[in-house]
Amino acid sequence: MKAMILAAGRGQRMMPLTADMPKPLLEVGNKPLIQYHLERLKLAGITQVVINLAWQGDKIERYFGDGKRLGMQIDYSYEPDGGLETAGGIVKAMPMLCKDHDTFIVINGDIFTDYDVHALSQLQLMPAEAHLVLVENPPHNPAGDFRLSHQPANEQTYTFSGIGLYHRAFFDNLSVEKIPLGPMLRSGIEEGVVSCELYVGVWHDIGTPERLSEINAALEASNVG
Repeated sequence: MKAMILAAGRGQRMMPLTADMPKPLLEVGNKPLIQYHLERLKLAGITQVVINLAWQGDKIERYFGDGKRLGMQIDYSYEPDGGLETAGGIVKAMPMLCKDHDTFIVINGDIFTDYDVHALSQLQLMPAEAHLVLVENPPHNPAGDFRLSHQPANEQTYTFSGIGLYHRAFFDNLSVEKIPLGPMLRSGIEEGVVSCELYVGVWHDIGTPERLSEINAALEASNVG
């Protein structure tokens, strides 16, 4: 199984830190944010990764190269300026993601988490299905995104973590263009082809300079302690 890390976003909310730096290369605990994902994927036995790139993407490719120094194989999917949105980016990378396997993991490059993707990689999906990892709602997203797939429509919603397992057929009939993933997931939940789990471990959306400072301060405090 392969994994894809989404790293093509412009990072407008992280300005001025992302004026000349892609957001996934910003450091958390003196290490690029995206490197945590690569290391956790390797620990889970997933060593073939595709990273999509747009804004300042050449800097990510120069930093990690082909992945050999991490004991991995990294391929890059370049997108036009402005990117292709999440689903569009996945569709463009599909030829690299699904050469030998019909399912693959996708992780947002701008989150920090200790979620273990090994269990996720062991799930068996039927064609056109997807499985999402949800987390409890952070202060910046109190309304949440999705309900758990077994809940009635009026129950509590949770926040999409940016981690999911997808069958290639979930993206059938889509072309390489700007396509957001959110509406597809909502429709899939209603149709019963998207399942969800709730994760209550460490998870942070590193979406603003303030949140980046907060997580770095928390890590520094825990190391001192």
